[in-house]
Amino acid sequence: MQSVFEAINGIFGFIGPLSDFLWDFPTNFEWYKNIPILGNFSIAIILLLGSGIFFSFKLGFMQVTYFKKGIKVMTEKRTVNTGISPLAAFLLSSAMRVGPGNILGVTGAIAVGGPGALFWMWISAFFGMAVAYMEGVLAQIFKEKKDDEFVGGLPFYGRKLLGNKAWIGIFLSVLYILYALCCLPAQGFNVVSSIGRMAEIVTGTTIDSNSVFYYIVGTLIIVLTAVIAFGGIRKVTKWTDKMVPVMAILYIVVVMILVCLNFGRIPYFFKAVFSGAFKPDAFFGGVFGTVLAQGVKRGLMSNEAGQGTITMSAAASDAKHPCEQGMLASIGVFLDTIVICTLTGFVVVMAHCWTGEGAAAWAELDKLPKFTASIAALTPGTAMNAVITFLVTFCFCLFAFTCLLGMISFSEIAANRIRRDKICINTVRCIALFVAAFGILCNIAGLELGNLWAFSDLGNILIVYFNVPIVYVGAKYVFRATRHYKKNDGTPFTSETIGRNDCTYWDERAKTKR
Repeated sequence: MQSVFEAINGIFGFIGPLSDFLWDFPTNFEWYKNIPILGNFSIAIILLLGSGIFFSFKLGFMQVTYFKKGIKVMTEKRTVNTGISPLAAFLLSSAMRVGPGNILGVTGAIAVGGPGALFWMWISAFFGMAVAYMEGVLAQIFKEKKDDEFVGGLPFYGRKLLGNKAWIGIFLSVLYILYALCCLPAQGFNVVSSIGRMAEIVTGTTIDSNSVFYYIVGTLIIVLTAVIAFGGIRKVTKWTDKMVPVMAILYIVVVMILVCLNFGRIPYFFKAVFSGAFKPDAFFGGVFGTVLAQGVKRGLMSNEAGQGTITMSAAASDAKHPCEQGMLASIGVFLDTIVICTLTGFVVVMAHCWTGEGAAAWAELDKLPKFTASIAALTPGTAMNAVITFLVTFCFCLFAFTCLLGMISFSEIAANRIRRDKICINTVRCIALFVAAFGILCNIAGLELGNLWAFSDLGNILIVYFNVPIVYVGAKYVFRATRHYKKNDGTPFTSETIGRNDCTYWDERAKTKR
């Protein structure tokens, strides 16, 4: 079996270098790197940060002015006949956003770029909230009704905005499904490995990855995932409605306890982050562009603003106006990066593990044990160490499992742009489950497909290069919808509101309200 894994690793050996090239382009050329100031910024960073800044100004910094309104929409009780409630859609999107990247991504960013990378994660998230708003509104404008559900997102608004050509919708659907399939093995791997780690903490023993325990756990995870996934989007949201609040609140409480126990280190945290943002230590390369790139890159992997990969959940909501779900999409970025990722950063930076002995190893890998090592450093020789490590590992397990469910569900929604019959949808579900099972087998075999994991980085940047230009194409419609929402004159939202004639659902909704 090991030869099979090694062969797969070899086949995907080009993924890591290709991903790095696309993320760094054109800073990987001397002629560009030598340009003052501009030479520090890759096209990816210019595209993401630049778009966030542009949309923030055009929208009047809605991530600030409409934040309170978004909270009100999210907490409003509603009876939903079609689709899911705005809150359920928000929690479903959070199931995808708040994932292992909130721990591994932040830890890796600090390991490579130093504490200053966290500052640039904040900046990218703040402006990314505007991009997420744009995506969420587009998903709502062009959503379609399917029985008692709504389907939509990148493949749907991409097709409508680019000439309503069928092949464009199919291409974007396949692109997302391939992206999800490349990320699913890591999620399956993370779920099972974290359960094993929790069992080791409880029993105080080491459990061999090839033991009966892992086979049983792996089988149960796949069966549970299949039962939930084959129940459709509504069944998935019933689970995410319960798991997301638990994992988010528990993680916040546990890390806040750690912060309180190490209250005296808080000034060091802020000093390290702000000074490192502009004057990186020599250990981290001493290059401003490296710190900034790590912050934006890992921030994107965490909150996914600009990818269009969370737009399926925004479209599934039975919102009263397209802008409502846009506001909730924006708040989702805030929760993910400004709250959850910052708490992870507190633990990693305050623990100092990345500056002491063995720091070089930190720059090579970004695994959960590095984060738990930081917890141990903040709770030396105390009973709290095992308790907090267990709780954080439990949160990590839920992060990975909700991502697993989210990716399968969003792949199902994307598949509706290809064909809407049960054969197509169930085929996509089965392939996704098989790929997730493959990741679990990697864990049982004691192997990590590092090159395959790098595919998620490649998928991130490829989808960004496709999605962000599409968002610009549809920007005028979002601006018109926003003006209509702000006007609040009681007129219903229709195709005519934004100067189109193909917002079928909203036109039908307006007729039934008359």
